[in-house]
Amino acid sequence: MKKILLILCVIIISGLTLFNNKQFIPPDKVANSQQNDDDLTFAVLGDVHGNNDSLHRAIRDLYSINPALDVLILNGDTVDQGIKKQYDGIKRTLFKTNSMLPKTIIKNIGNHEFFNYDIEVNSPQDVKTFINRYLEFSGEDKVYHDTWVEGYHFISLGSEDGNSETLDSIRAYISNEQRKWLTDKLAENYEKGRPMFVFLHQPLNNNPNSGWVGSDQSDELKIILSQYPEVILFSSHTHADLTEKGIVLNQPFTKVHTGAVHYTIVRNAQDQTRTREPFIKGLYVVVNGNRVVIKGRDLKEGSWIFTQELNSH
Repeated sequence: MKKILLILCVIIISGLTLFNNKQFIPPDKVANSQQNDDDLTFAVLGDVHGNNDSLHRAIRDLYSINPALDVLILNGDTVDQGIKKQYDGIKRTLFKTNSMLPKTIIKNIGNHEFFNYDIEVNSPQDVKTFINRYLEFSGEDKVYHDTWVEGYHFISLGSEDGNSETLDSIRAYISNEQRKWLTDKLAENYEKGRPMFVFLHQPLNNNPNSGWVGSDQSDELKIILSQYPEVILFSSHTHADLTEKGIVLNQPFTKVHTGAVHYTIVRNAQDQTRTREPFIKGLYVVVNGNRVVIKGRDLKEGSWIFTQELNSH
């Protein structure tokens, strides 16, 4: 009898531990989650800004959708400042939620990875320190990197400078070397019609008259990407609301806005004022052959925002 009581106590304590760590997913949610019969599934989260509670909630919701997710992409500004304390906080969240995460996590650099609010302008050594800290966190050798998952190519671009005398605190600097690397990577094992997923935290420039500049190298990047209509380019950074309008076709490549985890900037149509709303939004992507379905997700409310199907030929 004592042995039975001891076993019961262990089971109860283990269950409480899982619940307190927020790693417990209700059985009905897992049972109703999507079956992973697809060729590839992945999620894209942008602009976490060190908000570990929202990141934890996003991971939990994605797990409830698909416990067998293939890839998670953190598309820059994962930290609000590129300091050790903030990276440590993200690492703890990823450790706590490890059982709900896919094996492949792609961690991209944004502009806030170059920030320390105690430093007004980064010196060249500061820039190098921020980049090295990002590289240690991401497990990459450079701020631009790539990987193949289930036969699909994931290509990450990243700024090589930030908040310094040579670059402002917002734009991405994409060097000649990185652009040459991108050209080579897009051609690597190229298969006509097969989707290729490219990521850059900053979006490419819109209409020059809009005043928005994501990168001074946007025109050069557009020329490279335009050779491949199979490219789907994911960007974050603006904190704009996540809607179907964030998917722009026929560039001739496709551009996709990811939404933001930390907050969303919402414009009031009546007086044009803007407010920061604590939404948690991101993308869930399903791939089968040359067919890609992009679904906008409200990760806080656990509901779908839109579904857009793309077909490459």
